[in-house]
Amino acid sequence: MTETQAPVDPFAMTGLEQLEAMTRGELPGAPIADTIGMENFGGGHGAIHVELVPQARHYNPLGTVHGGVISTLLDTAAGCSVHSTLAAGEGYTSLDLTVKFLRPVTVDSGRLRAEGRVIHRGRRTALAEAVLLDAAGKQVAHATSSCMIFS
Repeated sequence: MTETQAPVDPFAMTGLEQLEAMTRGELPGAPIADTIGMENFGGGHGAIHVELVPQARHYNPLGTVHGGVISTLLDTAAGCSVHSTLAAGEGYTSLDLTVKFLRPVTVDSGRLRAEGRVIHRGRRTALAEAVLLDAAGKQVAHATSSCMIFS
């Protein structure tokens, strides 16, 4: 932001505008994204994607990517898909996240892509889903999430 630009007011923006401002660096992003190395965040109204290149630091003691990392990617894609539908002044929180792990994920899986979409958006709740794909396009995990929407 230059000295001539007005500060960005996230409460005056729609959810999609907030997410776009984060992508441009006008608003701070979620610290968890830096912590685990999420990148290539994008999408549009009702559908958001995010990517991660798995590394050994993401492993559990069994030598595969920890389920918490996989769940975080899915939660981000599903939750931010709901976030992208918010009107100015609305907020949301996740009520639940149900994850199904379909295949093991390792560094050999290559770049992972979590793709989220809103299945249903009501006045007070939303239902979203996300899939996690490996570099070959194989689905390695799936999640559904219910979110509460509030003013």
